[in-house]
Amino acid sequence: MEREFQIFVKPVGATCNLRCSYCYYIGKQDVSQNAGSALMPDDLLEKYIVQHIEATTDETIMFSWHGGEPLLAGIDFFKKAIKFQRKHLPQGKSLLNGIQTNGTLLNDEFCSFMASEGFIAGISIDGPAVLHDRYRLTKERGTSFARVINGYKLLKRHGVKSEVLCVVGSINADYPLEVYRFFREMGANYITFLPLVIPLDGLSGKVTPDTVGSETFGNFLIRIFDEWVGKDIGKIKIQIFEEAMRTAFGQDHTLCIFKVNCGGVPVVERNGDFYSCDHYVNCDHLIGNIKEMTVAEMLDSPKQKEFGKKKSLALPQYCKECPVLVSCNGECPKNRISVTPGGEPGLNYLCRGYRKFFMHIQPFVETVRNTWLLQK
Repeated sequence: MEREFQIFVKPVGATCNLRCSYCYYIGKQDVSQNAGSALMPDDLLEKYIVQHIEATTDETIMFSWHGGEPLLAGIDFFKKAIKFQRKHLPQGKSLLNGIQTNGTLLNDEFCSFMASEGFIAGISIDGPAVLHDRYRLTKERGTSFARVINGYKLLKRHGVKSEVLCVVGSINADYPLEVYRFFREMGANYITFLPLVIPLDGLSGKVTPDTVGSETFGNFLIRIFDEWVGKDIGKIKIQIFEEAMRTAFGQDHTLCIFKVNCGGVPVVERNGDFYSCDHYVNCDHLIGNIKEMTVAEMLDSPKQKEFGKKKSLALPQYCKECPVLVSCNGECPKNRISVTPGGEPGLNYLCRGYRKFFMHIQPFVETVRNTWLLQK
């Protein structure tokens, strides 16, 4: 049986050296009463790696290290991880490691190690200093920008393939071209824009002031898309644009939020607990623990499958009739906190913005599709 999954492994749980005001994971530090060590123990690390390898049906076995801030685990932890991976790697298979970091702890030793082992690094930057430092602050409420940029430069200097992840909130959303041009001038080749949505009270549709406006986010993407098409297509890859282009070729989405169903991006915490999704690390979505169940068993479990299928089963009729449904498929269930114009619950808060953006780029997508069909 084929499996398509990407597990976010949290070697230090939610522990982080920053205090970003919009972080949804910092409150997960006490998610398990039996969390034990602050760092995933060696025996549990090896057990997880064995199970992950056994669960993978692809030729490339990818490990994704997340947090909190995973670099707090220390370089020796990742050297052990590589050692265990190689020890248990089946003949004919290859390894790939990705790590998501705030960049402040990067140094020459870490970057040299990641370069030598072929790591892919995602680094969180929210734009120029005046925008980045509105939210991404230290525990002492000080600036993190200079250290982050230094970390990014170290990654580039050592040749580590890296991607910029930019959270788009109510502040930087008003400066789309300033943000994009800043990343371009940095030499960023891969960029992901993550819309910030923080509900105030459950499913009321009300959000915090930091949350990006739905149409504002759509306009943000449109402004950047228009500049990207005119100047940078083929030079810079922007994740949401890449996903949109997949519809031109009739390809399935690779990004979980745009897939018809989800459930393929679960979490393994530092104590071995396995949760349905990074945004649903709570008792209701605890599938099991790798000490008692294997990764394959939990991925294939009825509870995990049911979690994934709820995405399409709960899709409002308004979405099913949308002309750009295939582009977003209702996006992430965590953002389905609004109601449709007809009063049906379960509409994505970002619907208006996504619809505006995907409708805007539809002529370009059609041109790409028609050109591709003529060349077949």
